[in-house]
Amino acid sequence: MPTYRSKKRRSPKRRRQILIARLVFAACCVLLAALLAWGVKAVLGGHGHKPQSSAQSQTAESQNAASLSEAEQLAQQTQTQEAQWSQNGKDFMAWLGAQSGFEKLDLTVQENYPYLICVNRAASCVTVYTDDGTGQYTQPYAAMVCSGGSDTPTGIFNTPVQYPWRALAGNVYGQYSTRIWDAYLFHSVPYYTQHKDDLEYDEFNKLGTPASLGCIRLAVADVKWIFDECKLGTTVVIYDDAENPGPMGMPGTLTIDPADETRRGWDPTDPDPANPYGEEFINGTAIRTEKAKADWEAYKQNGLREGMTPTLLQGWSHDSAIVGTRG
Repeated sequence: MPTYRSKKRRSPKRRRQILIARLVFAACCVLLAALLAWGVKAVLGGHGHKPQSSAQSQTAESQNAASLSEAEQLAQQTQTQEAQWSQNGKDFMAWLGAQSGFEKLDLTVQENYPYLICVNRAASCVTVYTDDGTGQYTQPYAAMVCSGGSDTPTGIFNTPVQYPWRALAGNVYGQYSTRIWDAYLFHSVPYYTQHKDDLEYDEFNKLGTPASLGCIRLAVADVKWIFDECKLGTTVVIYDDAENPGPMGMPGTLTIDPADETRRGWDPTDPDPANPYGEEFINGTAIRTEKAKADWEAYKQNGLREGMTPTLLQGWSHDSAIVGTRG
C-alpha cells in the first residue's frame, strides 16, 4: 500500500505574501489589457476618438450633399424666376403694343436712358424696364407699389422737370417729385406741411389702392430712386390692367400705426438719418431682379442719401382723426 507524505503547512506570513503577489499580477494583467485596447483604438480611430461607422459616414455625406443642393436649388429657383420675369416682360410689351393708344410705343433703348417706367393705374403698381440685351425695353427690373386715381391720365409721356419738394392740390406737399405731364407727377405720399415728420399717414396706408387726385404716389425710397436714377426725358407709360399688376407681380405694403405719435409722421422708408424708424424699412417693399438688388445696394452706399431734401422737422405730426386728410 502506497504511503503519502503529508503537506507542510504554510505560515500565515507566507500566505499573505502569495496573496499580494497574485493581486499585483492580476492588476498588471488588467493594466496591460487596457493599454493594448487603447493602442488598437488609436490606430483605428484616430487617437482614441470613436471611428464613424459606414452608415454614419454616409449620413454625414448625405447631409452635406443636401446642404449643397439647397443652395443650388435656391440659385436654380432664382434663375427660373428671372427667366419667367423676362418672358413675362416680352409678353406684356407685345400685349401693350396691341392696345388702343399704345401702338406707337417705341421700345428701342435710348442712349443714356437705361429705364422705361410703366404704371398700371388700375392695379396700383409701377414696373421699371431696362435693356433686354437686344436693345429693347422689355426686361423687368423692379416693381413698386403705388397709388394713382381715376383722374390719372393714361398714355405715353416723357418726364420734363423735377422738384425736391412740391406744393400739391389740397394744400399739401410731396417730396422728390418728378413731373409726368401737365399737373401729374410722381411724388411721395403727401405731407400736411413741408416737414418730414408730418406725413399724412392714413394716406400712406392706402398705397396699393387708387387713392390720389391724379398723381402717382410712392414710398420715399421708391420715388427718390426715380428722382435720382431716371433722367429727365425718361419714357413713362400709364395704362390699365386690373387683372395683372405686371410681369413681376404685386409688391407688398407697409402700414403705419396711427397711435404711434413718435413715428407716425414719418415715411418708414425715408433715408433721412433723423427718421425714427432708422434703416428698418430703408429697402421699401419693391421687388427687384438680382441685377436691381446689386444696383440698389450700390445706390444705398453712394446715392440714396445724397441730394436729400433738408431735414426740416416740425417735432409733431397732425392728427388725422382731428384734421382729416387733404391730399
